[in-house]
Amino acid sequence: MSMKEKVAERAQLCQSIREIIVDRLMLDISADYISNDQPLVGRGLELDSIDSLEISVAVNMEMDVTITDEDSSTIFSSVNHLADFIERAKEQEEE
Repeated sequence: MSMKEKVAERAQLCQSIREIIVDRLMLDISADYISNDQPLVGRGLELDSIDSLEISVAVNMEMDVTITDEDSSTIFSSVNHLADFIERAKEQEEE
């Protein structure tokens, strides 16, 4: 896979994550309003543990990636961290 394809794939993954967040949490904002580095929990979008759980369920259903309690403390810090986690999980699945 070329670098250009990897970049496009990553951009699509981040867009999908932002759309999941907006759709599942019924936020009254555009997915484009959320930046990839914006904090999700606490300051930033001010999501709480219930919101994180809802996102975890959606990621599991839509991307077939399981997020455990141990994982959730760091991966919900931003869209990029969540995308990194999903990419690693899919790579491990392929091995």
